[in-house]
Amino acid sequence: MKKIIYLLTLLVIAGCTADVKTGGETKAAFLDLQKPEENPILSADSTYTFLCPIKNELVQWQKADVFNPAAIVKDNKIHMLFRAEDNPGAILGGRTSRIGLATSEDGLHFEIYPTPVLYPDSGEFLQYDYPGGCEDPRVVVTEEGLYVMAYTAWNQDVARLSIALSKDLIHWEKKGPAFAKAYDGKFLDYWSKSGSIITRLEGEEQVVAMIDGKYWMYWGEQFINLAWSENLYDWFPAVDETGELKAVIETRSGYFDSMLTECGPPAVITEEGIILLYNGKNSEGDDASPDLPRGTYSVGKIIFDPADPEKVLFRSDTCLLKPTLPHEVTGQYKSGTTFAEGLVRYHSKWFLYYGTADSYVGVAISE
Repeated sequence: MKKIIYLLTLLVIAGCTADVKTGGETKAAFLDLQKPEENPILSADSTYTFLCPIKNELVQWQKADVFNPAAIVKDNKIHMLFRAEDNPGAILGGRTSRIGLATSEDGLHFEIYPTPVLYPDSGEFLQYDYPGGCEDPRVVVTEEGLYVMAYTAWNQDVARLSIALSKDLIHWEKKGPAFAKAYDGKFLDYWSKSGSIITRLEGEEQVVAMIDGKYWMYWGEQFINLAWSENLYDWFPAVDETGELKAVIETRSGYFDSMLTECGPPAVITEEGIILLYNGKNSEGDDASPDLPRGTYSVGKIIFDPADPEKVLFRSDTCLLKPTLPHEVTGQYKSGTTFAEGLVRYHSKWFLYYGTADSYVGVAISE
């Protein structure tokens, strides 16, 4: 009886209809996202150079494009970790990506650290992250102050969700592919991306959450899977009775997420439940949503049950954020992109950071 009352309470909060998996539109968090006039807030800058340890030569590491940022609050400043690409002459996916760092006191104007903080090097994981590089970070922090980055290692063959640790956001220790040890390495060479580790709020600070004594992470782009860990770098994906990956969220024909459902910023436990903002890609075929141009990336919302992180309580039928500004429909990806990866609570507001058309960094703010 208590479980039924608890579920009904969450449904009322979420504004769901009888079908809790797609149940209409929520009237709660992140419906009021607004794009300030400062957008785009970060763009490529060819004046920044870096001695590449692989090539042993200076490279203009953010000459081409900057996009797909993580964000976290440290020392009362927003720290953004963004993906930067070096060679504007190379095609999409053919460049080397490195992760840069920028800081801000207002969430809109950023000072860039002169060199990248995570990049391909001569270490043991070179085989996974070169020549494509280190891409698309999401960052969380533990109660003890350890920063954990989930990023994509891209060797231009297989994308692998990988983990790095830091105590200061500048110096990072790579721990390698997240699924290397799970199930005797069964998923080491499986295409994997976009890890959103579950967090909780302590005041305005987001810290990594534990549920039933474990850490949990949503990940994936073709579908969304749930994984668990005891140390934040060795992760075990959820599998079904046949030992194959279990999908907790899949694409929907005719909706904004008809082609891809890709995890966004770190999920956060709120009064509604576990909120996961995710990036939906509209199909380029007949199953596309008629409400968006085909191929468009936009942002949706899912609410999971904190007592059972696989259980969906709500899923938005329409997107919360979509391309509307000129720079969001030009650049490398002209179909239109608002691709969210960073979410922070700062000065009593939510700042959602996103990549635009794989070329710039944008922000939307919610009260």
